[in-house]
Amino acid sequence: MGEVLVGACSWTDPQLVKSGWYPRGRRDAEGRLRHYASRLPLVEVDSAYYALPGRRNSELWVARTPDGFRFDVKAFSLLTGHPTRPGALPPDLRTRHADGTRRREPADPALLDEVWRRFAEGIGPLREAGRLGTVLFQFPPWFAPGPRAERTLEDCVRRAAGWPLAVEFRHPAWWAAERADDTRALLTGLGATAVGVDTVQGTTGSLPPVVPVSRPGLAVVRFHGRSAAWGRGSKEDRFHHDYDVTELAAWVPRLRRAARQTDTLHVLFNNCCADAAVRAAESMRELLTRRRR
Repeated sequence: MGEVLVGACSWTDPQLVKSGWYPRGRRDAEGRLRHYASRLPLVEVDSAYYALPGRRNSELWVARTPDGFRFDVKAFSLLTGHPTRPGALPPDLRTRHADGTRRREPADPALLDEVWRRFAEGIGPLREAGRLGTVLFQFPPWFAPGPRAERTLEDCVRRAAGWPLAVEFRHPAWWAAERADDTRALLTGLGATAVGVDTVQGTTGSLPPVVPVSRPGLAVVRFHGRSAAWGRGSKEDRFHHDYDVTELAAWVPRLRRAARQTDTLHVLFNNCCADAAVRAAESMRELLTRRRR
């Protein structure tokens, strides 16, 4: 049975900070992370999607967490083909990306090379300290299966050589029943971890609730909540959900099966609703522990 690490997709989300989950005296930057790491063994660095991570921050994160704690880092938006505002880039790179901020067009190759370099530099301390769980490449809903997408995946794997790399698809065709085996085989061939998700069912953008294990080293499942606004509306609308124990318990057999097929399983909660994500993570840890007894 592989190790199972459970956590939330942010420890700095404004709604979490306001919720009261952090005790008095532990609400500054250092105190929040130390408190979080005392309760849960895994966290996702969601902020790295919105701005390039800095090496100094990574050094501080290592210093403020215990051995065995892991950070899953979300890839910067430009690296996964998402529209990226110039203001999200470091100041010296913004003039090179003045156009195309909201259009689905390839970035300037030289700019993309530099962004990859700086992203690698920013997460360096996590890799060097053995605290990097995975780098999550979450591709946009329009990233559909096909030769062009496969070339993009191959390029990501090439650039991220030596990193633990995980891939989350938002286009449901990747995990449709008739294609799921091919998708799993593709990721296995690339040495990438397939990411399973929990979302609302019954919409055109819904993904099936499966745990597609593509490599023996690591499997990842992300719980996005079950809001009817999935795929549309504001971030708060899309991910607003408070998991109840019945919803969590239904996933336990799937997670246990995945843990038997891999060395490590990461389970992350991305439902932003006050402290709903951290509460769900703690509940899931308890459910998984209870099933071992």
